Amino acid sequence: MVSLSRSETLQALEAGKRRRQLQRLLVAYGFLLPAFAFFLVFLIIPLIAVVYLSFTSYNIVTPPQWVGLENYARLLQDPLFWRGLRNSFIYLVVTPILIVLSISLAIVVNRKLRGIFIFRTIYYIPAVTSVVAVGMIFEIVFAEPSGLINGALLALGIINRPINFLTHPDSVLISIMLVTIWRGIGFYMVIFLAALQAVPEELYEAAAIDGANRFQQHLYITVPGIRPSIIFVAIISSISALKVFEEIFVMTNGSGGVLDSALTLMFYLYRQAFVNSSAGYASAIAVVFTLITLGFSIANLRFLERGTRDNR
Repeated sequence: MVSLSRSETLQALEAGKRRRQLQRLLVAYGFLLPAFAFFLVFLIIPLIAVVYLSFTSYNIVTPPQWVGLENYARLLQDPLFWRGLRNSFIYLVVTPILIVLSISLAIVVNRKLRGIFIFRTIYYIPAVTSVVAVGMIFEIVFAEPSGLINGALLALGIINRPINFLTHPDSVLISIMLVTIWRGIGFYMVIFLAALQAVPEELYEAAAIDGANRFQQHLYITVPGIRPSIIFVAIISSISALKVFEEIFVMTNGSGGVLDSALTLMFYLYRQAFVNSSAGYASAIAVVFTLITLGFSIANLRFLERGTRDNR
């Protein structure tokens, strides 16, 4: 039997250690490979392709032809682009409304009551309901003159003639925003509910002993306690509001509203790419939209984080 010297034994142990580390590394990269491939195929490559196509004239049928900054110059002179951008920013109003209503609803259902899980489920159902089904329902709700709202208001004598929710340029965007709020409350409620359950009950008991009422308790304990969730919801709801498409498409029957009154940047992108077959111009809109969304998300995050630091 051959005996190894001390140095040879150490070298063998070190070699074995390196082999085990290499094996663990290969296993780790093996698990990461499918996610990286998905990320590469469905995000990185399309992103590079869109940036390239934004400098071309491309109608999906014929090969793209390089036009330089022509598409971006066209954007600056396109009134529909600016209308879509304006409406997209108007749509951001849903974010603070969603945050306030979702927190309020989470506080209501964050109680140890019999059957409270049924109410939580009911409030969450709109979040998982098909947008097409929701759009069809609210077309009935907003219909004129015999829709649910108009019918009730006329029967009560509150109004003398039906309200044109979806057929008047001044009300169609607001009506669709209400649908977005209705769909989103339950989803964000669940996020805030999870955050609320992590806030210690002792803080509320101490505040009650000090004489704080329920509103003061939620203002000075609940809100600071769930601030990370508020930041998260503010960012994702803002991004969702900027890229809203399904509700507008369904509730305006693909038209973008009367006189393009509900036209948003995402809807205008869709129209240029798939209706007008102007993929190059649509790609330029997509690039600008991505930069706006990214910049707004970073600014939103910095602003909310600064508020968090100032309150400490």
